[in-house]
Amino acid sequence: MINKKNSGTVSIYTVDSKTSSSLLEFRCPTIEKACKCRHITVHTVTLSSPSTIISCVEKVPQGETSSHITVADSEHGHSKLYDESMTSKILRDVHIPTRLMEDFLELSKDNTDKDLETCGILGASLEEGVFYATTLIIPKQESTSSSCQAINEEEVFAIQNEQSLFPVGWIHTHPSQTCFLSSVDVHTQYSYQVMVPEAFAIVMAPTDTSRSYGIFRLSDPGGLNVLKECQETGFHPHKELADGSSIYEDCSNVYKNSNLRFEIFDLR
Repeated sequence: MINKKNSGTVSIYTVDSKTSSSLLEFRCPTIEKACKCRHITVHTVTLSSPSTIISCVEKVPQGETSSHITVADSEHGHSKLYDESMTSKILRDVHIPTRLMEDFLELSKDNTDKDLETCGILGASLEEGVFYATTLIIPKQESTSSSCQAINEEEVFAIQNEQSLFPVGWIHTHPSQTCFLSSVDVHTQYSYQVMVPEAFAIVMAPTDTSRSYGIFRLSDPGGLNVLKECQETGFHPHKELADGSSIYEDCSNVYKNSNLRFEIFDLR
């Protein structure tokens, strides 16, 4: 259960494996100085079972800007991340919270410091033909310096089903590598993109001085066809496209939206 924010109040629910529950409530001085959840300013923290879930609900102040935005879209009042000419086909727009990537990096910091990757899944609602990424789910996972595998995925599916979310994308870190999609990453992206054509992959590369993050998708039809035919696993080369282009590309239909409210479920 997600408890909606009250004025200056944070509620913590503890629910046991049966059905009983208890409520501990305390008051924060101001909304601006709200309580902390894993170093992220939040307004609600919910604990539930059978798996312990930390749900961080954040309303980003209006007017917050990001230095990463490169192309303005005055018609919609938001900012695009990439040039529209880079998209293979017309796709529905996707809005992501402005602080999503920053907060994910904070939650990944312990792993990043150990040179371990961290991954998360993005859930979105669909309203009037636009996807709004409102939920970040960080599953239990097994990580190395160059890979990250989600486990206990039924917990992720349960949240997605309960909130009627589309699996619109995923996000992961490259702690000590550059910003790109590996041969394993593109297979993961394929599994998302065949379900939802607008699905994208966010790569966070904090040590890459030339590009700290990227938002990618497989080219359509080129990249999708290559991955559809590929039966290999692990790290391996993929055949080049006939025109010499990459099998993945920057997204052009993804917007940062500073007014988008979002939740973080950390299942680790």
